[in-house]
Amino acid sequence: MVDEALSAGAVARRLGVAVTTLRTWHQRYGLGPSEHIPGHHRRYTPTDLARLEIMRRLTAEGVSPAEAARWARQAPDPTPTGTVTPVRIHPSGRDGGGTIPVGRAGPAARGLARAAMRLDAAAISETIAHALATVGVVATWEGLLRPVLAGIGERHAATTGLIEVEHLVSRCVSEALAAASRAKVPTGPARILLSCADEEQHTLPLEALAAALAEAGVSYRMLGARVPVAALVEAVNRTGPAAVVLWSHTRATADPAQLSALLAAPRRPLLALAAGPGWRADTLPAGVVRPVDLAEAVSLAVAVRDSLDQSRRD
Repeated sequence: MVDEALSAGAVARRLGVAVTTLRTWHQRYGLGPSEHIPGHHRRYTPTDLARLEIMRRLTAEGVSPAEAARWARQAPDPTPTGTVTPVRIHPSGRDGGGTIPVGRAGPAARGLARAAMRLDAAAISETIAHALATVGVVATWEGLLRPVLAGIGERHAATTGLIEVEHLVSRCVSEALAAASRAKVPTGPARILLSCADEEQHTLPLEALAAALAEAGVSYRMLGARVPVAALVEAVNRTGPAAVVLWSHTRATADPAQLSALLAAPRRPLLALAAGPGWRADTLPAGVVRPVDLAEAVSLAVAVRDSLDQSRRD
């Protein structure tokens, strides 16, 4: 565990609950921060954290909050070395019915995964919003959202379950990214066109790119999921974007003919990006760029925007 005192926000992220939930547990059941320094907010000690973990686990397993709080208040203090006495988990060996693997991702991702398993929409949304506000879109996507979404997909592939988890988390992620995009609306013409390949329904990575572009001050248009190639070419001819990003999540939707049609359009873009794991580098038409990650896609879009701005000034 930890041996330093923590703020309410830090504890909420570690446990995967909303800060408002912590306040409720404090006000109703006395499970609040115990360290107090005059002139500062109270902070949570390792003992507080151990008790809150018991509270979170028991309530997730269906124990009433009052009963869970009674057990939590009886928890032993941390050992002198600062580690907390381990708490026994669900008899099946799983916490609250299962876990989502997040690899080497940090505490925020583990907290988000726990909140996802509890279907705690408030905690999910709060965790994502906090990350977007503090570290930005790219770091939030790479360090928080991608590991959790990949973990949900891994669990689903192994068990055919977690469909309800995937739907709830996807909705929360989409709403958070949309809010981030609205918070920083770029000015000027929309020079970047974002589109999913024909029959491609996975839009979250494209929504993350949209939010990252807005954060970088780059205007864009978003066409969304399942865009037929004829509709994509029509949109390109009508709007004349400097760059087009075509997203494909699976090989089934990554038909290079879509890119060839894009490059043959009368108002073909300066830059065509084949984004997503569906595309194979050895099948891409000449002149198409395949960004390795979200950060590179943003960098390429910014470079195109800056190049156009410079040419117009000259």
